[in-house]
Amino acid sequence: MLAVDPGLTRCGIGVIDSVRVGRRAELVAVGVVRTPATDPVEARLLAISEGLEEWLDAHRPDVVAVERVFAQSNVRSVMGTAQAAGLVLVAAARRGLPVAMHTPSEVKAAVTGSGRAEKEQVTVMVTRILGLDAPPRPADAADALALALCHLWRGGGTSRLEAAAHTALVTGRRNAYAEAEAQARGAKRPRRKAVVRPQASSADSAR
Repeated sequence: MLAVDPGLTRCGIGVIDSVRVGRRAELVAVGVVRTPATDPVEARLLAISEGLEEWLDAHRPDVVAVERVFAQSNVRSVMGTAQAAGLVLVAAARRGLPVAMHTPSEVKAAVTGSGRAEKEQVTVMVTRILGLDAPPRPADAADALALALCHLWRGGGTSRLEAAAHTALVTGRRNAYAEAEAQARGAKRPRRKAVVRPQASSADSAR
């Protein structure tokens, strides 16, 4: 799984492998794609795009997770983040990979237990969960790993639906999404006890 914390100046990227037993995770790689603030926007977006392509080619993930962008007071910052996120979506679509999107509060809650946790808290928990010798730096790298962990723990049913939606789009199987949705709902339902109904007697049948 590859996760991206989008940004125009620093784009954090983390790759983890999930271990089925206990739904644990192992770090594969983590890093940041940087672009100089003095470069033209188009050059910076090109650099980010090329960086993403290199990571995707090197690690060949089965799913891509990206942070969902929200409007903030700094419109210029939001625009850059949204542009970087768009590059992730395009790169994933080009390879036929399903994409999952999680909000910052969802990521924080999944990793720390609080949707209002500070960045340093997120970094500390990511370091502890993955058993790292040192915290990932800068914070954008740690945020990418936190996003990957969030999707690993919370994206089970969602990722199946997203993958099915992509399959339906590519193969034309219109019922693929409905089938996955039914399976996801069924997995969440508690098992019901079998109800044994008495068979009708021969006398009843004759009536």
